[in-house]
Amino acid sequence: MGVEGASNPSIVLVEDDVGLAELIAERLASEGYRVQREVDGRRAVELIRASPPDLVILDIMLPGMDGFQVCREVRPFYRGPILILTARDDDLDQILGLELGADDYVAKPVRPRVLLARVRALLRRAMSATRGAGEPTRIEIGALAVDASRREVLLAGRPISVTTVEFDLLWHLASRAGQVVSRQDLYQALYHYDYDGLDRSIDVYVSRLRQKLEDDPASPEFIKTVRGVGYLMAGARP
Repeated sequence: MGVEGASNPSIVLVEDDVGLAELIAERLASEGYRVQREVDGRRAVELIRASPPDLVILDIMLPGMDGFQVCREVRPFYRGPILILTARDDDLDQILGLELGADDYVAKPVRPRVLLARVRALLRRAMSATRGAGEPTRIEIGALAVDASRREVLLAGRPISVTTVEFDLLWHLASRAGQVVSRQDLYQALYHYDYDGLDRSIDVYVSRLRQKLEDDPASPEFIKTVRGVGYLMAGARP
């Protein structure tokens, strides 16, 4: 299955392992993606700034500037999805990457089918953010407004910057306000496959959303934790 749409999405691949980078780039190119490769973290920041791609694939261990710092540096100006490559079973790398603004991660050794599935899912979300077709769909809960047509989040009228995955998670919860939503449901909605019971990415995204929404986890106004089950968006839909 190749790239959908008239134009081929562009990807910046930041990976200093030449053999792995070649393998990933060839596989992506065979699916119709336009790939630019970079091995140095600092140069990667400038490349992303000068020519923002549709998606960034970012290794953690890089010369010049590690992947965590690259993610931290580009997030203020780059709104597209970032997919990080992490050491297998290294929860700290995964969690830190997500907390710094990455949208998803793939563990090494990289399995091409898994990588392609994650890339497609992230690009589908990103492309839906720019379509703007159809009637506006908006949910307001107290001071919080979530607009699906603009992919916009407002808190007391103030725009809140969220990543594509954070928006999708927030929208999924807001559209089910007053209902308990399980981690399995959230995981399926975001990744389109079953939750393995171990992945902590949903919890990290919720933590980031609470910070951005100034939602005290000890007494949350918006996103409440239902222990052992999942999360609940407080308030009623208008």
